[in-house]
Amino acid sequence: MPELPEVETVRRGLAPHLEGRRIARVQLNRPNLRFAFPDKFAERLAGATILPLDRRAKYLLVPLDSAETLVIHLGMSGRLLILQPEGAVAPGKFHHDVTRLEQHDHVEIFLDDGRRLVFNDPRRFGFMLLEKSETLPEHATFSGLGVEPLGNAFSAEHLLAQFEGRRTPMKAALLDQRNIAGLGNIYVCEALHRSSIAPTRAAASLKSREADRLATAIRDVLAEAIEAGGSTLRDFRHEDGALGYFQHAFRVYDREGEPCPTPKCKGVIHRMVQSGRSTFYCPVCQK
Repeated sequence: MPELPEVETVRRGLAPHLEGRRIARVQLNRPNLRFAFPDKFAERLAGATILPLDRRAKYLLVPLDSAETLVIHLGMSGRLLILQPEGAVAPGKFHHDVTRLEQHDHVEIFLDDGRRLVFNDPRRFGFMLLEKSETLPEHATFSGLGVEPLGNAFSAEHLLAQFEGRRTPMKAALLDQRNIAGLGNIYVCEALHRSSIAPTRAAASLKSREADRLATAIRDVLAEAIEAGGSTLRDFRHEDGALGYFQHAFRVYDREGEPCPTPKCKGVIHRMVQSGRSTFYCPVCQK
């Protein structure tokens, strides 16, 4: 599942192509994605002008001058491409070549300058919503989301307040979207390692100085991943759909058995499963 940096990478890559453009028409090549398309979806999009793109957690937001917002979730394998006469543009710099099969082009948005925004999704776990912009924060998809980890409301004090009295493991508390919106498995593993905090500790055990380190680490790993172009967007270099990482060096994620990169630490990276997800950590320097 794409995490916050991947969606932010897509937003930044699409913005120069979409913002200020009018939607000429929309072609739906199937009746649904993960869910059915909203009522009169194509008709409501046609004629609208695209305003500056936004993001909330792991959702791409495309505000329109029609007072509605197109919400896009990439799901497991969804990709957005800009098709133009000189070739396709894929936001984000892939480590391996990207293969696009046209039979998976499920939504095509034709722009007034001749370009097309294409949503390609082989597994169809992605989806699109079209909601009134004014009431979008109250929509069920967004109403329960916590603060943005790159926003001004996120801080060490926020972590301490959210974790007070909670016996939930530290990693699970960080992945809870009600506490922090958009954090995913990879970047939680990385942030916990950087802040020397064990993923199994009770959330309530977080001390003030540790919260400072953790908040800083979360901001840093997300910012570095965005700068590197994200990490988990698929390129389908394997027939089984295995991940194709962007050029981004992780310290612990997917490095089981390797020496801990923390200076002077003699530990080895371990892997365990928490709530069905792999956790990578160093049992020596993460306490």
